[in-house]
Amino acid sequence: MGKLLHFNGSVIRLIVLVLGLMCIPCGYSGSFSNQKISEVERKLKQLSKHSIKAIKSEDGDIIDCIDIKKQPALGHPALKHHKVQMIPTYNATKESSAGTRTTSKTMTKVKQRTETEISQIWQKSGTCSQGTIPVRRIRKKDLLKVHSIEEYGRKKPSFSPYQNIDSSVQQKNHSKAILFALGYRYLGGKGDIIVFNPFVETDDEYSTSQVALINGAYNNYELVEAGWAVNPSVYGDRQTRLFAYWTVDGSIKTGCFDLTCPGFVQTSNEIALGAAINLKSIPADLTYQITIYIYKDPYTNNWWLQYNEKNMGYWPAEIFSGMRSNAESVEWGGEVYSKRVGTRPHTATHMGSGQFPDRWFGTSGTVTRMRIKDNYPELKTPVYVETFSDEYYCYNARYVSDYVEDPEFYYGGPGRNPMCP
Repeated sequence: MGKLLHFNGSVIRLIVLVLGLMCIPCGYSGSFSNQKISEVERKLKQLSKHSIKAIKSEDGDIIDCIDIKKQPALGHPALKHHKVQMIPTYNATKESSAGTRTTSKTMTKVKQRTETEISQIWQKSGTCSQGTIPVRRIRKKDLLKVHSIEEYGRKKPSFSPYQNIDSSVQQKNHSKAILFALGYRYLGGKGDIIVFNPFVETDDEYSTSQVALINGAYNNYELVEAGWAVNPSVYGDRQTRLFAYWTVDGSIKTGCFDLTCPGFVQTSNEIALGAAINLKSIPADLTYQITIYIYKDPYTNNWWLQYNEKNMGYWPAEIFSGMRSNAESVEWGGEVYSKRVGTRPHTATHMGSGQFPDRWFGTSGTVTRMRIKDNYPELKTPVYVETFSDEYYCYNARYVSDYVEDPEFYYGGPGRNPMCP
């Protein structure tokens, strides 16, 4: 009888072990169902099927060179019959005489770009030919982490009707320190942004610095923006990367980073959205800046993106409503996303360099050579601007326009600190 009980106990333990192994794919944290894995593999196969050439970057990225006429953007329902516009129909880069002044001498030293400079790490390993565009391949492990494939690459909605009215932030889970211009019909915005590699505390948080153009109510707005980001949930690491983002409904159901969903039409075969910026080549005593310019083509109504004075592509007019006409505001500065924004303990994710605004030493997040485009033919320095900070003890903003040759904007902070517990 005793032997029988011992045998039954062993059988039971064996059955439990087998059932446990069988259920490994059923969980969510680090384990996935067969259906989820199949969906992800199908999505990845669909995204890479038009790849003509694959370039393996030394940082682990794979860049697919894809036929420009078969790029992801053209899968958007509104772009079924869209013809790719290869170049803008209008030169929107000319500045007025009031906008050609040099940056103030109080600025830290900035590395000057050259025509042969490698600005993204993947460029060390190869190039994409004319007629193709470089597309950063989405990693299987990053797609598996999201609740649904449709959510990948999208910001969490920034508005909730149930948001705590005592919260210190305007938009749920988002903290900003920005300079913004209002009151005109904006057709473009430009700025030189110093690049850093800020600390991001957890994998579901991010820190960005950008130029943005916005139209609409704060809970249902249209937006296009571009700059640099550290975003582990999208990119799977903490490298500083070039990003672009769009939405037409405050990120409730539309929009995404880079080319992770149909929308942005790329024309450049040189720069890859989502690829790492080559900061390792910058001497320790210098900082590196990128130039972002977003402007509207007056003939096609497409919103073009320039990176370091080169056209990358555009957001087509067909995906917008209000922004087919113009933007209502332009923003420069930083943003942190975290579920611990406006709470205690606050997130320790940095904005900008992680330093509070500092004019004299240039160690904080910095934007210079800020320009706007309105109905006037040339770019202008914005005159009517305001600073805004959700949590000035955590991340702050400072605009300097007196006694400088060109206005300067400083922003950022460390997040959690003695004043922001």
